Amino acid sequence: MDTDWVAKAFKELGHPFRLTIFRYLVKSRHQGLPVGGLQQVLDIPNSTLSHHISALVAAGLIQQQREGRTLYCIPQYQTLNNLITFLLEECCVWRNTVDS
Repeated sequence: MDTDWVAKAFKELGHPFRLTIFRYLVKSRHQGLPVGGLQQVLDIPNSTLSHHISALVAAGLIQQQREGRTLYCIPQYQTLNNLITFLLEECCVWRNTVDS
């Protein structure tokens, strides 16, 4: 797995607002949430929310999909699974090395 990509994804999730956005989206399941709904729940300006969403999209953590006039943010569970797998594999490799 590309370490640069993993570092970028974790960097973006390291920001409190971005992590909060991602948590809301993951809880929403595969249908995602409309940007307007996120803005109301988080009570942050649209421009600030757009900035944070753009960073999450660039890291591959979410995708956006338009349905009519509504723009949805959809969590990318495969990306989340890849990050978790990366951590688990790295943890297990380190542990096996230490135990030997």
